[in-house]
Amino acid sequence: MKTVKIKDKEFSLSIKADEINNIVSKLAKKINKDYENKNPIFLVILNGSFMFASDLFKKLDIQCEISFLKVASYQGTNTTGKVNTILGLTENIEGRSVVIIEDIVDTGNTIYELIKILTPQNPAEIKICTLLFKPNAYKREIKLDYVGIEIPNDFIVGYGLDYDGFGRNLGDIYKIIE
Repeated sequence: MKTVKIKDKEFSLSIKADEINNIVSKLAKKINKDYENKNPIFLVILNGSFMFASDLFKKLDIQCEISFLKVASYQGTNTTGKVNTILGLTENIEGRSVVIIEDIVDTGNTIYELIKILTPQNPAEIKICTLLFKPNAYKREIKLDYVGIEIPNDFIVGYGLDYDGFGRNLGDIYKIIE
């Protein structure tokens, strides 16, 4: 079993890079079909979603735009329960199809807060696309439109996800060894 050490924690291999690539390809195929002849704007949630968004966009063949929002809700290995917007939206989304790109949805608090921020700007629709989903941690009733894979409620790193800023550069995804 492949393991990595990040700061003071050990992590074991959970999802290999080739499996991630297959998941991203399936999501892109569905998005390409759903948004053919439309012009959605994708809002990528930083920092964690940058690798997922990059790979997803390489597989999209639709006309679309991309923008970035930076939010933070984790400290160490735990969610703070609060979502802080650090870098906000500058594009006009009124009447637009908006697709939020998330690396992971666990409690759903970030998605909930983002929808509260975006809804007053009158988009035509807001859809959610996440690479990873933790159904056992989910506390909201918001529909997730594009889900790559469901995972257990483990703390994970790699492929953009971090532990105190470290581990984002890993091509595979690893789960914490308790």
